[in-house]
Amino acid sequence: MKRSKSEAVSPDGNGKPAAKKTEAKKKHASTNHGKAKPGASKDAAAKQDTGRMKRGEYEDQLERLHVELVKLQQWVVAKGLRVCIVFEGRDTAGKGGTIKAITERVSSRVFRVIALPAPSDRERSQMYIQRYVRYLPAAGEIVIFDRSWYNRAGVERVMGFTPEDKVRTFLQIVPLMEKTIVKSGVILLKYWLEVSEEEQERRLKERANDGRKTWKLSPMDLKSYSRWYDYSRARDDMFAATDTPHAPWYVARTDDKRRGRLNIIRHLLEHVPYEELPREKVKFPKRQKRGDYTPPDYPYKYVEERY
Repeated sequence: MKRSKSEAVSPDGNGKPAAKKTEAKKKHASTNHGKAKPGASKDAAAKQDTGRMKRGEYEDQLERLHVELVKLQQWVVAKGLRVCIVFEGRDTAGKGGTIKAITERVSSRVFRVIALPAPSDRERSQMYIQRYVRYLPAAGEIVIFDRSWYNRAGVERVMGFTPEDKVRTFLQIVPLMEKTIVKSGVILLKYWLEVSEEEQERRLKERANDGRKTWKLSPMDLKSYSRWYDYSRARDDMFAATDTPHAPWYVARTDDKRRGRLNIIRHLLEHVPYEELPREKVKFPKRQKRGDYTPPDYPYKYVEERY
């Protein structure tokens, strides 16, 4: 916000009225700096929020990273690598958007996204980790968990779905399990997306008021919203027990979603070794001639063109 000039004077040259006006503007600027006025448009508020990355810059950077992700994909397939990526974080931290940014230009047969629903009665009777192990990557695959076995240390613990003794047992066992995964040759990356209390509240309210996002707002989201510090304690315990040399946690700040996504993708590319494979020059063959083909007189049911 621009401040008024201290040297402004009134039309009669005495400077007093202008000085008084200047002081009023300074006071207004100091009390409203960085805040949108009541009733101001979203665009005006966005202009004041100069710290967030602009869409154009984000899309330019993302395009470059997408090219690298394609190179990574080809290398993983060619060399038979196995990569497992875990995304955890509070509700609204940006897990879904980050995963979409990673996968929107690559093959879903290579980049497999796993987002498991609530366990069935049969799965509840199994060893806890059993339902996750079956989704670990085979050769030439990158598996992304949109929430993972760490549900037990997070939502299940905070919401009281799992007894505390089972949570403590899980925290003791999971480092050993992850060591086994890594020793088997799987590249394991664990990301915690960190969102501030204020930004989470803003995003939840946006979900409630945006018809495109109402499906994202569940009763569980509202319950978790009320238990911010319970989740903080659960996160702290989880880090203390499972942030190991063989499977460390990487924390990404995501109050600015665009910056957060780019930082995570760049980090991912730096932690999965890959090289660009040589490509043959693409040469398109000639199309066949029409010959005796005649288009049929068929009453096609075309989609109505409203746009």
